[in-house]
Amino acid sequence: MMKYIVNSAVISAGVIVVSRCSALLSGYALSKIKFRGGSFVLVLALSTMMIPFEMTMIPQYMLFSKLGLIDTYWAFYLPAVNYAFGTFLTKSFVDQLPASLREAAIMDGAGEFTVFSRIYLPLCTPIIATMVILLFLGVWNDLLWPLLALKNSAKYTIQLGLAMFTYNNGVNHLPSIIMAATTVSLVPVIAVYLFLQKYIIESIALTGIKQ
Repeated sequence: MMKYIVNSAVISAGVIVVSRCSALLSGYALSKIKFRGGSFVLVLALSTMMIPFEMTMIPQYMLFSKLGLIDTYWAFYLPAVNYAFGTFLTKSFVDQLPASLREAAIMDGAGEFTVFSRIYLPLCTPIIATMVILLFLGVWNDLLWPLLALKNSAKYTIQLGLAMFTYNNGVNHLPSIIMAATTVSLVPVIAVYLFLQKYIIESIALTGIKQ
């Protein structure tokens, strides 16, 4: 169980970092940096959410197989670059923040990345916490893609390990043992939610601008 939990934690942490960085940067750019075709880029990104994973998993598997990335964690990290829902959440959130913060910083000589990292990123704590919870739940509970992408049992995630445990040994184990293993797998999810929930519900009324 501990080995599967560690594997899931490593995969979840990598996916969260990649997806969060991608969503925050793209969402900020679409919200505050006005460029030609920005609306089309947003629509194009959101349109990928309309395609179910079942339609893309076979081409995705074939691509990673040719690249030699099957049975590696890169098979989870690379698809995480496209996190359209996180981009939409970030854009909607940053739209509510005053543009005058960016204008004042640029007038003081700050670069675009400095404006993002020093001013807007600290104000995005609630949306970051929301994305972390959603991504963690999605990766932690995923079964289908790990079943395709992982061949070595030493790299199995917690859900894949539970599925193999139940399928191979379920008839020989009491239901109480299976339920106990399932309960243990839920502990990290509950812990993450309890730790981050305060960041989701807190107000961001103070943006640093004096009325």
